[in-house]
Amino acid sequence: MRSFYFTSESVTEGHPDKVADAVSDAVLDEALRVDPHARVACETFVTTRVAIVGGETSVAGDLDIDAIVRRTVRGIGYDGFDDDFAADTIEVQNRIHSQSADIAEGVDRELGAGDQGLMFGFAVNETDEMMPLPIQLAHRLAERLSEVRKTGQLDYLRPDGKTQVMVKYEDSKPVAVEKVLISTHHAEGQDQLSMKSDIEEAVVRAVVPEELLSKRLDFIFNPSGRFEIGGPVADTGLTGRKIIVDTYGGFARHGGGAFSGKDATKVDRSAAYAARSAAKNLVAAGVADMLEIQLAYAIGQADPFSVHVETFGTEHVDPGKIESIVTDVYDFRPASFISALGLTAPVFGPTSAYGHFGRSGFSWEQLDRVDEIRTAAGI
Repeated sequence: MRSFYFTSESVTEGHPDKVADAVSDAVLDEALRVDPHARVACETFVTTRVAIVGGETSVAGDLDIDAIVRRTVRGIGYDGFDDDFAADTIEVQNRIHSQSADIAEGVDRELGAGDQGLMFGFAVNETDEMMPLPIQLAHRLAERLSEVRKTGQLDYLRPDGKTQVMVKYEDSKPVAVEKVLISTHHAEGQDQLSMKSDIEEAVVRAVVPEELLSKRLDFIFNPSGRFEIGGPVADTGLTGRKIIVDTYGGFARHGGGAFSGKDATKVDRSAAYAARSAAKNLVAAGVADMLEIQLAYAIGQADPFSVHVETFGTEHVDPGKIESIVTDVYDFRPASFISALGLTAPVFGPTSAYGHFGRSGFSWEQLDRVDEIRTAAGI
């Protein structure tokens, strides 16, 4: 029986890259509220005292970029405790322009893919959410860190933070959480040992199931020491720099395209959601314990360039039959899955932190094709 360790990380919504992701998705959602057929490719850069928003849009209406940025930054928690990055005082630079007519023509013709590329969807039955345990726990720790800040339970916390979880596997099954690392932004003058004790109790033990906590748990807190300067003041933030955090924590492959700030015609995002939906339903149906789908597209073309299914030797149905089920049950043309998943609605803001997968409330996380798959598989 082989043993191994796997580690994944997450970050809070106040991490500078996640501030950028949140602004980009806020711009996207506002564009979709104005015009459900809007085309958006928005990038954000944040640093000390400034937020720069750029990219391409095609929207039948006006967007108040300044107001969107300030509202988003305030909602995250940068509301005045540090004058070097605060919602009311940052300089907002708007560098958004119209979408390329050449790209628009190719995409709008039968709603072809907005770009070439490859995307992956993945699911594994080791958690209820069908996500790898390390990334699932890392996200929930980061989410809990923000929760205890916002509720005032630990009122010395500030928005920036990171989590990291090391899980021990035996015979490919997770059996114990052996290391947890949390680095968190905090107010001046806080005692590190007291904060460590608080966070172990209010965050780590509140999130990690007791039966998975190793008796030899190594909890590492703020290993670099004080973390009084954080967020975009401590480091620049840029849209799309946390793609592994956004997906499967390194446990599964990633096509390389970022998600935030892109409307659903950008298959970097939407096809990854469609592939996750299919993979999750297939695992829930019992055709395999672990399953990955790769989709590839050519710009302007609706049909996938290729579809590949990998079950890593965990299949309970003939792999050839699984591939047939995937292509029979699922239509991976953008127009089809954009409609099926409701991706012209302003639903993207909540995805910008704590993972795009493994959370309730997203259409691509619904188990809506399980019975159909079981019937097709003869299960």
